[in-house]
Amino acid sequence: MGDLKYILRFIGVVLTVEGLLMLGCLIPAVHFADGTWVEITLAGMFTLCVGLLLVVSYRRATTMHSRRMAYLMVVLMWVVLALFGTLPFLATGSLTRFVDALFESTSGITSTGATVFSAVEWLPASVLLWRSVTQWFGGFGIVLVVVAVAPRMGINRFSLYQAEASGADNTGKQSATTAATVRQTLGVYILLTLVFIFLLHRCGLHVWDAVNLTFTNISSGGFSIYNNSLEGLTHGQQFVVAAAMLLSGVNFALLYNLVTLRLDRLKHKLEQLRLYLAMYVVGALLVAAALATVMGYGVGDALRLALVQTVSVLTTTGSLVADTSEWWVPVTFLFVVLSLCGGMAGSTAGGLKTMRVLILVRHVRRVLRERLHPRAVNPVRLNGSPVPPRLTANVMVILIVYLMTALAGVLLLMLCGTGATESVGAAIACITGYGPGLGLSGGFGCYAHFGAGAKLVCSLLMLMGRLECLTVLVVLLPAFWRR
Repeated sequence: MGDLKYILRFIGVVLTVEGLLMLGCLIPAVHFADGTWVEITLAGMFTLCVGLLLVVSYRRATTMHSRRMAYLMVVLMWVVLALFGTLPFLATGSLTRFVDALFESTSGITSTGATVFSAVEWLPASVLLWRSVTQWFGGFGIVLVVVAVAPRMGINRFSLYQAEASGADNTGKQSATTAATVRQTLGVYILLTLVFIFLLHRCGLHVWDAVNLTFTNISSGGFSIYNNSLEGLTHGQQFVVAAAMLLSGVNFALLYNLVTLRLDRLKHKLEQLRLYLAMYVVGALLVAAALATVMGYGVGDALRLALVQTVSVLTTTGSLVADTSEWWVPVTFLFVVLSLCGGMAGSTAGGLKTMRVLILVRHVRRVLRERLHPRAVNPVRLNGSPVPPRLTANVMVILIVYLMTALAGVLLLMLCGTGATESVGAAIACITGYGPGLGLSGGFGCYAHFGAGAKLVCSLLMLMGRLECLTVLVVLLPAFWRR
């Protein structure tokens, strides 16, 4: 009971933050006079009051005795935030079904980008901002934000930092204080947000558009305030958004070291960065070649579309510069592969992460070499140092669980009456965090035609993908609940 009270207190803190963010959506509601200020106020105040009530009621719960309860805390936090995130959609009447609101809220808070809205330009300004804010807040990893204040609550910072696996990079030694690491990388995240808002505004976008586009693309989210995503932007604006997406897929600790000129600390991430950039460049060139030779685009347009769309796929952002559902099928397959790889560990991108891809490739190479030279000592190396066998085994386990979860998702979606193509596309898009799927849910399409059961399955896949499956599965183990 003591640990449960402790968890409730922590959830109260993040609910308080979520309530304040909801109330922040009053700014566009009043400025644009969209008629939703009463509903947004009620939703925000209710969330804020529940959060404050939990904090005050359990203020004396200052110690967590079980380290494993950090996993339960993380899972419950994401679920509760997604549930309360439905309030602005339901209160304003933008969505009338709870399942739809839960799908949209989960997609936002996990920075997935899948949507049930076939068109968004009719939505109230407050709801549009709420969709963008959920992705900006969720993209960095709510746990990594809150862990900065964890010491004052008596939380074991390192266990909580590990439980939110999507933001952790375990290839190097952790900072002396995890909270300091979080504050540093959060500072870079906020700095990049402000920089790209300024750049987009200078490129001719209204501040309102610049804020929303930056929030959803710097977080690798992909929600848009336009029905055609990025297609209607000027070429310069598209390249600025592409730069935001590209940086969002880079390890934020690496970006912090670059900003502070601590170049001696970059060596532990350079191999990941090289692979990340290589996948982007090679992928973009292949897509440009296909667009120019097969689909008849001019060289300039083909290169522009490829550069913008490939980085969106690789970072699992999901923003679209064109209706990709009409593109050549092999290009679509390449996009699926890139979204599964994802960006660097410690970034806002989804997917398996380049660190794991690199370890997997080198592990395969090691096994093949051992077939030729059984007695040779040939360890898997990363950044010049041998990778511990335990880490290699963990990467293999994550890959297997990741793929098995995706396959289970495909099966469940089919059982819910979804077509085969759309089931495969939706499962991969939701677990990787990319968003757009295949068929009617691909390109500028949406998930509105999915049944209630299918939407719940997709919501679960989004959550599991954001927490990289293992965190959720650990909580579901019977052994987790034994004394």
